[in-house]
Amino acid sequence: MEEELKQLATHLNQRLASRGLQMASAESCTGGWIAKAMTDVSGSSCCFERAFVTYSNEAKQEMLGVSAATLESHGAVSEAVVREMVQGALDRSRADLAVAVSGIAGPGGGTEDKPVGTVWLAWAGTDVDTITSLEQFSGNREEVRYSSAMTALQGLLNLID
Repeated sequence: MEEELKQLATHLNQRLASRGLQMASAESCTGGWIAKAMTDVSGSSCCFERAFVTYSNEAKQEMLGVSAATLESHGAVSEAVVREMVQGALDRSRADLAVAVSGIAGPGGGTEDKPVGTVWLAWAGTDVDTITSLEQFSGNREEVRYSSAMTALQGLLNLID
């Protein structure tokens, strides 16, 4: 499992470096796993600019500028929130590209509308429109978080290509 993530992060680092791009992450349910995967790669300082681990709603507001009204009307695990998170990461960093993730990793916290494994992701760039994706991952807490990190990195690769 970890080896796949490391290979993907290595490939993404190479692609970013070859294009002279930097990335940032805005993470909630992954708790910094995207940043860890990227910085586990030697030489990643050329293309990994920073991470925002915004687990609480207050952190999302303070660090990324997510609106309290958006959080109240849509909930933290929503397309509207990840759109604001990814834009906040771009606005508050020197990165060219960013990814945002918010989800319910479990085992608790799920609802009928948003069961455990529900994850919203968003990708954007300084000259790339925001792309979002709703995923429903299965497995335990670690597996949901791992799948979220893998999907986040793959989405950045897709954005570059």
